[in-house]
Amino acid sequence: MQQLTLRIAGLSCQHCVMSVTGALRSVAGVREVCVSLASGTAVVVGENLDAEQLIRAVAARGYSAEISGNHDLLQEEKTNAT
Repeated sequence: MQQLTLRIAGLSCQHCVMSVTGALRSVAGVREVCVSLASGTAVVVGENLDAEQLIRAVAARGYSAEISGNHDLLQEEKTNAT
């Protein structure tokens, strides 16, 4: 399992949280999603996570997202797996 944290811009209410959660859950490989309105982050757990695909899914709902600190670790895991 992999874990990826995204910083989400534009979250202002519980509806925003539900929208981003739904967008992230729709991406292949995602098992769990926890979006925090207070911190403006989303923690995504799954297999073979594609950060760019997650960011595009969030953008399709009208929010912007960027990878938080652990992206390099995930890229390293993908590289080592091949």
